[in-house]
Amino acid sequence: MKMSGLRWWVVSLIALATIINYIDRQALSVLWPDIVEDLFPEKAALERKQIYANISIVFVFAYAFGQAIFGKIFDWIGTRIGFVLSIGVWSLATVAHAFAQGMLSFSIFRAILGIAEAGNWPGAAKGNAEWFPTKERALAQGIFNSGAAIGGIIAIPMIAYMTVYFNWQLIFIVVGGAGLLWLIPWMILVKAPPGKHPWITEQEREYILTGQRSTTKASDAEEEEYAPSTGELLARKESWGVIIASAAIDPIWWLFVFWIPIYLNEVYGMDVQAIGIYGWVPYVGAMFGAWFGGLLAQNRLKAGWDTNKTRKLVITLGCVIMLPALIAMADPGDPVSAVMIMAVILFGFQTAIGNVQTLPSDLYGKKTVGSLSGFSGMAAKLGAVGLTSLVPYLTADGNYTPAFVIGASLAIIAMLAIWVLIPRVERLTIKK
Repeated sequence: MKMSGLRWWVVSLIALATIINYIDRQALSVLWPDIVEDLFPEKAALERKQIYANISIVFVFAYAFGQAIFGKIFDWIGTRIGFVLSIGVWSLATVAHAFAQGMLSFSIFRAILGIAEAGNWPGAAKGNAEWFPTKERALAQGIFNSGAAIGGIIAIPMIAYMTVYFNWQLIFIVVGGAGLLWLIPWMILVKAPPGKHPWITEQEREYILTGQRSTTKASDAEEEEYAPSTGELLARKESWGVIIASAAIDPIWWLFVFWIPIYLNEVYGMDVQAIGIYGWVPYVGAMFGAWFGGLLAQNRLKAGWDTNKTRKLVITLGCVIMLPALIAMADPGDPVSAVMIMAVILFGFQTAIGNVQTLPSDLYGKKTVGSLSGFSGMAAKLGAVGLTSLVPYLTADGNYTPAFVIGASLAIIAMLAIWVLIPRVERLTIKK
């Protein structure tokens, strides 16, 4: 049996995994007003916020180290089994949330969830490098990045609606079970990489493999031989450009992923049902931003721009879009205006991040993509830990302006890292 366009089926499944990933992680923030009333009724408002922040920090720490761990795992065991391990464990961890009794048990289950969910991103980057030619990678990255946005769009109103009929414990069981069901089509469809897959057409196989070859003067054999050790990888300033840019830009996303429901609850007094009405709107902007960033990069590459000019333009554009919107969140006015401004911020973020996440496959060969993606992902999550840990103190009086100002500063740092540390976005070779 031969399937036309098999690479698009693969990236669609990875996007679906990303949707499930975000539904699972968003469940806690959406359900928190109900959970806190059930498990922490005697705590003051600041104490409740600190408990939530502490549980979130545990998740991000675990997620950070999970990215480095799973980057290596995907390089060792491959994309197919790597995703089975990642999504299987995180789905079981989500189900376990139903049995949490306090901050310790929530933290344990969030740590397991974080480690396992982290595999989605180095796995997606590696799958992108395996299944797509260079000119289509930003679009493919945008497609499965949009899964994060779609997950946010679906998760918040869906979970809020489910609270009308189910308690928070049952909701965790239901959303965790969705990931286990995903394993069935994945195991059936993704039998092997494109070079060996029995269902891929010869035309598509040749299109993918030819489009992955370097356009530099180095031969294919020389390119394939360059698989730097971890020490050599971290000795290249280009690697640090990716790592620092990721560490700077990613906390902006997590600021909203963790705190949109809490912000709406605290600033506008919304309950879970009201959060379900407003909280999904910012993710619509994120979804369009993921598509826009991917399509813009593909358009410029097809127009004859090189990878260097394309990546830097799109990343810079995304950061420039975010800057004034983050400042505007200092005084957004009514809740409709607030969520619309958030949508602009997440549009800019997703415009940039897909191209940032594509940089490892632009700079290195397949044997190293997962490792650099893992290191940059770990740095990104450690940056998110720093900002998340500060939010309860920055916003103790209910004013979120300091957090948004820090976000704007981080966008500037991300741009500088790309322009200063990566003189040219192109395939690296052995230093001579």
